[in-house]
Amino acid sequence: MNTTLLTSITTILLVLILIAAVMLASLWKIFQKAGKPGWAALIPFYNYYMLLKIAGKPGTWMWLLFIPIVNYVYLIWTYNMISKSFGKSEGFTVGLVLVGIVFWLVLAFGDSVYLGPYGNREAFAAYQNANRFDFEER
Repeated sequence: MNTTLLTSITTILLVLILIAAVMLASLWKIFQKAGKPGWAALIPFYNYYMLLKIAGKPGTWMWLLFIPIVNYVYLIWTYNMISKSFGKSEGFTVGLVLVGIVFWLVLAFGDSVYLGPYGNREAFAAYQNANRFDFEER
């Protein structure tokens, strides 16, 4: 095998492993800020379930990830609610979508504080009571 090719493949793999490690560390810290267990970031699908809980959305939205095109809409919607939950704007959501690795790092290791689902625990509780549902009991 060509040594240049082998070196290129090794470099690409190391960069991808570094990116994965940074994203896992970011999710771990975000979960801890939101009062969720940090280890949940390590478990595929469960980590998305925890993001939905942080965003104040039902866990059943996970199934929408398997529907082509619809999954993009709900993923962006979830990212927007994550931004709101940490007191950030829609511009921050755009950053999460387009330059994710940087904005997830900012959210995790910056000065942002978890404010509750929708960015306001009282508004979220009022919305739950008005619509008579509880995500945790389903």
